[in-house]
Amino acid sequence: RVQLVESGGGSVQAGGSLTLSCVVSGDNMDTWSMAWFREAPGKKRVGVAADDSVDETRYSDPVNGRFTVSRDAAKNTLYLQMNSLNTDDSAMYYCAATHRRVGWWYLLEEGQYSDWGQGTQVTVSS
Repeated sequence: RVQLVESGGGSVQAGGSLTLSCVVSGDNMDTWSMAWFREAPGKKRVGVAADDSVDETRYSDPVNGRFTVSRDAAKNTLYLQMNSLNTDDSAMYYCAATHRRVGWWYLLEEGQYSDWGQGTQVTVSS
């Protein structure tokens, strides 16, 4: 059974940085498309960054230029480097995976992903 476990969340002041990690166990993530989603209180869960495992990444407009998604195949881990954080970035962040390559246009669509982590909380204060 595949498990995704996020870590790295916490509290940070506006302008600060955090790096989230998502460790995958139970299978090899080499050919999977993977993504980070976030859900703020009272709002829908939305995709913020994704990696198709080959050569494509995609970012939502609010985080483009500030967040970077990457993976370490040797560690079976997905990362999200978050810089210049602001209060709008406060949310529960989830790691998601699907066992196939997702086309660029669909990389941030929740319905494309079959496996999810439990989430890690990020709180940004002004």
